[in-house]
Amino acid sequence: MNALTRTLTGITLALGTTAALASDAPENASAYFITPQDGETVSSPVTVRFGLEGMGVAPAGVDRENTGHHHLLVDVDEMPAMDEPIPSDDQHRHFGGGQTQTTLDLEPGEHELTLLLGDETHTPHEPPVKSETITITVE
Repeated sequence: MNALTRTLTGITLALGTTAALASDAPENASAYFITPQDGETVSSPVTVRFGLEGMGVAPAGVDRENTGHHHLLVDVDEMPAMDEPIPSDDQHRHFGGGQTQTTLDLEPGEHELTLLLGDETHTPHEPPVKSETITITVE
């Protein structure tokens, strides 16, 4: 095997490995907010309830077809990489226990919320299962 063949084989293997990291999701799957609704004015603490269609909820670490767990993105400037585990910080909140709601303490003002489903490794599915971004106002 010459150097070029070894390099191309390595690239092919690396690309195949990367593609295998994302779990498949049905085309019709979607995440959505039950509460609050887009444009709603709320007071803190805010109860956020997550909805999911076309898939089921399973805790992080559980590899079950057509399942995942919620991540709540709060006031993010850009979506995280769709081929890597979702970061975990105040703006990227993980619900790896399979939770479908949370209570947030948010400062007064406008806030943007987005739900993004992750697989057993916290990596978004292919295609990504996410909600529309909603804007709420906290009094």
